Amino acid sequence: MNTLHRFQAAADNHPELKPFLHTISGADDVRNVAGAWQFTGEMPGWKGYVCKYDGYVHSANALKGIYCESRKKGIGFFLGANTGAIENIVYEGAGDNRKSIGIKTKAGRFHAAKLVVVAVGAAAHKILPELGTEVTAKSWTVAHVRLTYNETAALRGIPVTYARDLGFFFEPDPKTNLLKICPMGAGYINTNPLTGISEAPDRLMRFVPKGDERNMRELLRQTLPYLADRPLVEPFICWFADTANSDFIIDYVPNTSSSVLVLSGDSGHGFKMLPIVGQWVNSLLNSQDGKQTIERWRWRTPKSKEKSFDDDVSWRIGNVMEIRDIQEHSPSKL
Repeated sequence: MNTLHRFQAAADNHPELKPFLHTISGADDVRNVAGAWQFTGEMPGWKGYVCKYDGYVHSANALKGIYCESRKKGIGFFLGANTGAIENIVYEGAGDNRKSIGIKTKAGRFHAAKLVVVAVGAAAHKILPELGTEVTAKSWTVAHVRLTYNETAALRGIPVTYARDLGFFFEPDPKTNLLKICPMGAGYINTNPLTGISEAPDRLMRFVPKGDERNMRELLRQTLPYLADRPLVEPFICWFADTANSDFIIDYVPNTSSSVLVLSGDSGHGFKMLPIVGQWVNSLLNSQDGKQTIERWRWRTPKSKEKSFDDDVSWRIGNVMEIRDIQEHSPSKL
């Protein structure tokens, strides 16, 4: 609840957000405030707020738009296994004189570069093992409910709906008629027994842990009960790059002569920063002394043991579990 109150207070104290903030307490408040929210569930004990200033963005379309605009401006892209899949950063020199000269792909192709910007999520360790325990590959379940055309149309414009103990969803995709649902919790890790660091697996994992399925169905039962017993389709385990305090790491990597810059540690809330995240990197690149001015985003020396999440800085609850333990007790598919 501390996190909820802190988020609500931050919006209430912001002059642009305050007029759009509405406190809710129960199902009637939700339906009255949200307008387009076609929820018929009882929503027992629901308390919180709705901010009508917020909205939903289609992430795939947003990234596609950036790609197209970048191509128009002459920016080149190397994609696919042969030219784009990175094997490692190539360095010359050693110690304080070590400097990156580019990257090598898994197919053996070398791309020269004076500066390498590593803007990577859960796979960051594969490129920058120096991150150690400061970035943890952590995952959550994603699944979908298939709707009819009319059901999709009825849910257009609903707010992003987040119930802390159960999960969240947002308006369905009109092209696919799929309603995406994500259960909450502390997440799953994939610890390498040799290093003690959680790393993202190389393959896509398609299953729904039993506990997550219960939470997703309960979320639907409380909000959209007519969907609660439908099959969950197109499931997968989605990986993020987490930090112990949920803050980004945006800084030059030590002992690279400022030739490698890392942008990682999204902690599951990076995409909402899409319109402004580039400014942060640009500010660092143009800083007079070449140092990150925002202290909490600076490079952090890896600790020997991962720090657990502090409830004062994280919106997640529960215990972190190893994905291999969950997979052993879950069906391979639904």
